[in-house]
Amino acid sequence: MKKMSIRKAYGQALADYGAENPDVAVVVADVSSSVQTGFFAEKFPERFFNVGITEQAMVDVAAGLALGGMIPFANTFAVLFLRAAEQIRTCVAYANTNVKLVGSYSGLSNFKDGPTHHVECDIAVMRSMPNMTVVEVADAVEARKMVPAVAEHEGPVYLRVSRTEVPVLFDEGYEVKIGKAAVLRDGSDVALIASGVMVSRCLEAAEKLAKEGIDAYVVDMSTIKPLDAELVWKLAAETGALVTAEDHSIIGGLGGAVAEALGAKCPAVLERIGVRDTFTETSLNYEELLDHYGMSIKDIVEAAQRAVKRKDQ
Repeated sequence: MKKMSIRKAYGQALADYGAENPDVAVVVADVSSSVQTGFFAEKFPERFFNVGITEQAMVDVAAGLALGGMIPFANTFAVLFLRAAEQIRTCVAYANTNVKLVGSYSGLSNFKDGPTHHVECDIAVMRSMPNMTVVEVADAVEARKMVPAVAEHEGPVYLRVSRTEVPVLFDEGYEVKIGKAAVLRDGSDVALIASGVMVSRCLEAAEKLAKEGIDAYVVDMSTIKPLDAELVWKLAAETGALVTAEDHSIIGGLGGAVAEALGAKCPAVLERIGVRDTFTETSLNYEELLDHYGMSIKDIVEAAQRAVKRKDQ
């Protein structure tokens, strides 16, 4: 299956949308080549602001631009937004300013730089802030489609972008809608609900499960807040068994959001795939790092098998 870079697709889409909408501005904390905002800077230097390695200032500049009527996209590594959590809370979420925060190199995808540059808790932090919408893209097509959707969504948004290249899952006819998940595969026995890079792994897991007689839904839950709870409840009622998969801690991210939804209305068996309350280590290979921390295709398959077995007990 063809692979494409999510962050490059995002950067190109941002520049393309900037040509359509003159209100779009970009702010970056001195990592433009990494987060791929150079495409925008080359086309629209008058709307591009590099504030240096000052993430707190970047967020405040973005808030100011939003108050002036612009639609600012503030860009840095996902982990470095944690430095600016107070500014995000007060100047973006509390003030409900129309700022778009783009956290690149998310999860363990910045694999070479070690624990200080991995991020296992950003979704949990952002999701807990009132007024904040949280989205994560699964492939390059979804990244391109998500840029205008995020820009045209009124209010604060946190967009999570992986460093890696991933299989292309969608065609150009795919339509993104914030707050709605995409069902990539129908099933009857268990539902695999994933976000980001884990969506493609769940599709592979579903193929393996099918050979064992287990029919699995696969869902791309690109919006983590507000969660598509109606779909979660539907899948719980139909299958009685769910598995979440994310490149994030199992605490406070997609798994936590799905657990909250189930607990509120439709309890069902739930297994969560993700980082298990630990800091991670350096690796020379992202795929191997995911495997090492319990996010392999085999782990997803075994979680689905457990979920199906548990619902029958």
